[in-house]
Order: sequence, then C-alpha cells, then structure tokens
Amino acid sequence: MYVERHLTPYVVYAEDPVLRGLEKITANRSRVVFVVSEHGHLQGALSDGDFRRWVSEHPAVDLSVSCLDVANRDVRAVAATSTPAEIRRLFGSGVDHVPLVDEQRHLVAIAVNRSNELNIGRHTVGPDAPAVLISEIGINHQGSVDFAKRLVDLSAEAGADVVKFQLRDMGALYRSDSSAGEDLGPQYTLDLLAKYNLGAEELFTVFDHCRSVGIDVMCTAWDPPSVDRLAEYGIDGIKVASADMTNHALLRHMAATGIPMVVSTGMATEGEIRETVDLLRATGIAFSLLHCQSTYPAPYKDVNLRYLTRLAEIGQCPVGYSGHERGFHVPLAAIGLGAKVIEKHFTTDRSLEGTDHKVSLLPAEFAEMVRRVREIEEALGSAAPRSVSTGEMMNRVNLAKSLVASRPIEVGQTITRDDVDIKSPGRGLQPNSLERLVGRAARRTLAAGDFFFTSDLGEGTARGRAFGFRRPWGLPVRYHDHADLAGESNPDFVEFHFSYKDLDIDPASVFDHRLPTTFTTHAPDLFSGDFIIDLASPDAETWERSIAEVQRVIDRTRELRSWFTADADPVVVVTMGGFTRDHHLSPSGRPELYERVAKALTLLDEGGVRLTAQTLPPFPWLMGGQQHHNLFVDPADTAEFAHAFDRRLTLDISHTKLAATFLDVSFAETVELLAPHTEHLHLVDATGVDGEGVQVGDGEVDWALLAEQLDRLAPRAGFIPEIWQGHVNHGEGFWTALGRLEQWF
Repeated sequence: MYVERHLTPYVVYAEDPVLRGLEKITANRSRVVFVVSEHGHLQGALSDGDFRRWVSEHPAVDLSVSCLDVANRDVRAVAATSTPAEIRRLFGSGVDHVPLVDEQRHLVAIAVNRSNELNIGRHTVGPDAPAVLISEIGINHQGSVDFAKRLVDLSAEAGADVVKFQLRDMGALYRSDSSAGEDLGPQYTLDLLAKYNLGAEELFTVFDHCRSVGIDVMCTAWDPPSVDRLAEYGIDGIKVASADMTNHALLRHMAATGIPMVVSTGMATEGEIRETVDLLRATGIAFSLLHCQSTYPAPYKDVNLRYLTRLAEIGQCPVGYSGHERGFHVPLAAIGLGAKVIEKHFTTDRSLEGTDHKVSLLPAEFAEMVRRVREIEEALGSAAPRSVSTGEMMNRVNLAKSLVASRPIEVGQTITRDDVDIKSPGRGLQPNSLERLVGRAARRTLAAGDFFFTSDLGEGTARGRAFGFRRPWGLPVRYHDHADLAGESNPDFVEFHFSYKDLDIDPASVFDHRLPTTFTTHAPDLFSGDFIIDLASPDAETWERSIAEVQRVIDRTRELRSWFTADADPVVVVTMGGFTRDHHLSPSGRPELYERVAKALTLLDEGGVRLTAQTLPPFPWLMGGQQHHNLFVDPADTAEFAHAFDRRLTLDISHTKLAATFLDVSFAETVELLAPHTEHLHLVDATGVDGEGVQVGDGEVDWALLAEQLDRLAPRAGFIPEIWQGHVNHGEGFWTALGRLEQWF
C-alpha cells in the first residue's frame, strides 16, 4: 500500500461532465476517480464499472451529464489519521483505492493497494517507472543553510529527482551531549555533528527551497521526535538509515505516519532483513529496500550487487542501491539488475571534513551518472518479442540479401531453384522465403537480377491508379524509375531524391522529351567521403563544402527545368544541418547555429528555385546509425527562424511528429506553428521518437486533424508520400499511402 497525496489525476468536480471523468480514468490507469465539491468535499467515486452500470440503465447515453449523476455516492472513506493497518481492511472485492478524508470530509489523500510501487513526491518507484535518482546531501552542507541550498541547486541541475538530508534530535538520539568517554568512532561522529548538524527549522528552510526549484525531498529521521517533525512538515519520503533497520520501535513510529519509507539494509543479516520486512508488511506502509554496503569507501569485492535479486524476492517490493564506493559505475550495473532507486552522496569538494565527502560524487559526475542511467534504461527495453528497429531496417536493406532472378522468367513459368539467386542488397524477399517461392508460377515477367517481392508469393499488393486530392501531389523518384512510377498514376509532379552520384549525371542522358508536369528535388543526405551537409558547422572547411554542395543541387535543379513544361520555380528540399553525434545541444546553443545557417544561405544563388529547409527528427538515421539533430526540430525556434529570415519550410510530418513526441509538446500545436511557413509537404507516419518513414495510418499521426489544419494553414502546399522503401515492388508503399490519404486530403 502507498498513500497518494498528488490528487489531480484522481479527482473530478461534481459538475464536470462524465466524459471528463472517463478521460481521467483512462489517463490515471487506475479505473477510478473521486468526485468532490467545489470546496473539495468527497461526494462519490466514479469507476469504469459505475459508468457501465449507468449506461445499461440509460440507453440514450449523454456524456454531458455530470460526474456526480453517474458516481457511486456510497463511497467508503476513512479518516486521514487512520493507521495503514486500519486502511488495509477496506481493500478487497475490487476496491484498490480508498479515499482519506479530514474531519470535514475534505479529500486529502488516496490509499492505493499496491505493494510493488510507491510514490516519493511526484516520482513513482515501481516496475514501469524510471529509476528515482537521489542526491544524498546528508550533512555535506557543513552546517550551512546557504551551502545546503547551493547543493540543492546543483543537484537539480545535475538531474537528480530527489535530494535527501538527515535530521537528528541530538537529545533524543544520544545518551549524552558530550563525546567524552565514548569510543573513537562515536566520538568522531559526535564531534562532527556538533559542528555540522542542522536543526529542524533550518532544514525546513532548505526544504522550502527544494519546493521552489521543483525537486522532491526526503530526509533520514534518526529518532521519533525527528519523525514527528518531518511528518508535520509534509516530507515526501522518509529514509531509514542502515543503522536503524533493526530499530523496530522507530520503524513502527515511521510507518504510523503513512509516509513512504526507503530502507537501507547495510550492516544487516538476511534474518534481520526478513524480520524488518515482516514488520513493514504488517503496518501496511509502502516501502522500498536499498541494498547497501556501509563502509566509506566500500571495497568493490564487498558490494555483492547480485544480492539485489534476492532482496527483491525477500521484500516483494521495489529495490534499489545506496552506494558508498568510489565512482558511479556500480550504480549503473545496479540498474541492469533491476534497481529502481539509486542513492549517491553529493558534494562540491571531496576534501571537505567528513566521511561522506570522500565517497560523494561531484556535480559533473552526478550529471554523467544521470545521463548513463537513462541511457541504460532505454537500452534495457522490455521482454517483448524482438522486432526490427528503424535503423536496423535501413541497414537490412543495405547489408542483407534478397531473392533475385538468376535469369529471365516469363509470366506463368514455374520458378525453379536454379531461377533464384541470393544477392545483396536486401530490398526484396528475404532468403528464408526461398522454399515458399520455388514451385510457384511467376505472376510477372522478370529480368535477370530483378528482386522477388511478397506479391510473387501470391499475396496481393497495391498498384498505381488515378488518385484525386485537393492539393498538388507527387511521387518521390530517382532518375532510373521516374518514368515507370509516374506512368502508373497521375501525379502533378515528381520529386527527384538525388544521390551524390546523381548530381554528376547529365539530364540529357535521362530524358528524351519534355514532360508536361513540374518537379521538385531533394538534396542528398550523404556525399562521398562520409560527408553530410551542415550549413551550421563551425568548421570552415565543412561549412564551405556544404555551401558548395547545396549550390550544386540548386544548379542541377535549374538545369532540369528545361525538361519540364511547368513555369513554377521548383522546390528544393535541403537538410540544413546542425547535427551532433553523441548528444543534443543545450537550447541556448541553437541561436548561434541558426545564424550560421542564415549566413550560409546568403552566399547561395537561389535564382529560379524555391529553397526550403526540411523539418527534422531528433534522432536521424545517418551512415547506418543514430545521431542527434538540434536545428529545425523544436517547432518554436524553427518557426522563429522561418519568420526572422523569411524562409520557407518543407514540413516533414514524420520528422515533426517524432520531434513533438521527443519534446513532449502537442503535435497539433506544432503544426499550427509551422504550417503557415510551409511551402511543401512530406506526408508519412511516425512512431515514438525515432520511428520514421512509417506507412500512413500505421503510426501515431491523427490524419483527420492534420488534414483540417493543413487545409486551413497551408492549402496550396503540394505533397509527396515519403514512405520508407515505398518505391519497392513497383511503388507498393506509395500506392498504399496514397489510397489511404485520399480520405483526408
């Protein structure tokens, strides 16, 4: 059980429409919300079961009726002062959320019947949540409130989720206020505390500062009076020091507050750990256990991280690691073993007095640990069946092998093993389809070297036809396939996606007559020598070559105009640059790069073309792996660039949807910002933060809403369906996309 004090996801007002209640039930994933009056008095509970019962009694469903009309008003609640054991009695029979109320029946908290998670402030500790990273300031503040606040600020900047302090009532904790006569160890500790201990009121000043900078706060309580003071303050979580793990009286006192507990297990035997777990379970309190080696610094040979797995079995609760060894590589390994809490000491100077400083991380080290933890969590993924990532799919096309015709094959001819070769690249059927292919009658004529596709196995495939849209539309093509693809349909234009070698081809060797359409072009993503255009590069040689390569694209585009009858200046799509290999830049570093791009553009001869900057994804797939885009990703600074420098955009829907997901901003609002600056569109779906090129309707884009926005904000912009590998099998991916897009555009 844990007590949830952040009520917003679980509360609706009595007069709110039931639709609002259903939205919250879906969002909080708890299948229930509580109905309160405008003054916060509990009036009922609304669960999905309550809604289903109401629907069965009211066939003419009106989702505008109030939540209170649908709610169960006979909701069971208990006093906020109830003990965890008293609260637990109300769980069962489908009841997993119990409202806690004050004397006036104001809803003040919700008890949740889960043992595998707890909340520390705004952070969930549990199987489906990122690890909570605690900066243990302890008494490293050296007895200074100002220094304590500084350590809080540095912890927040380093990415800590929670900061932790220690509170002692010296009179209640020690048998004497003098260290005289004590052994050397206690004498050292007492002398240190005499100099550096902060009292409750001083710490509360620091805690208030934590709230103001948006970081949650925990505190180790060493004695009952300290527990009471922390409970009165409203601390987010109570830490149990390893030294108190066997202090059952103190543990019961802590549990009675209902505040989530994080318990370190250093200096304890397994039998003692089991005793403490039994005690905590009996109280009903939400708790987590931290594996810990209580020496400063701890020898690596004594850490025994594998015990985390056993600790999780014993506790049947979230587990974590409190580290006192040098460095932060051991906590990274703990993440791989399932740790959901990481606690490391934090300081600005390891030479300061006190044992904790010696095993503390400096701000830059803590920040590096945070980055690496989040990377490892990403890398751990899930136990779901393995699928092929976007980057792997791209590399599979480049590196894998396909089934190809070894010699000419006529329609109706039975395909034999001798008719099939296995060759790179991997654009066609994978080699494991060989046995399914051999023995079938050929459905089409194939030349030697042609790929076999899924359709050759007798499965249906989309084909080209005449399509109808409210705006100009085209097909992405290469020189070698433009005639075949355009000949199967009725595009208003074609978009030549140049490779760097295409720029050396004389158009006269490709065309033998003028075509009655217009065209657009797309600059290559990759040039010889592993070169990528970067008009933002601070390196003079890279910057100058980038300008020269863009100019080559513009010049070739102008030359192509003579082979098309349309008068409109063709659009040129360019990825402008601003990428980094290992991490994203701080937003404060972007303006300088945009200025660099703008300066480069002034050096280009753009006569006769419409040069556009393509919106970009946060994690582009370049040269076989993931990199990081910084420019034309964030909609705010992209729109600002377009406005400030009078530049038009190619709005790539897949790229921009990925960016919105990565930045956690509304995609609809992103489109509102960018569409007014849009000259050209790439229509394609997206998943997650790096799944680009997805077939229309198979990803996360709301196409109906997007179409409405684009009709309103960019009605004349033409589009292509830029489906990844859409040209394969005679344009199958493009035809599928266009057929789906017809209903919206």
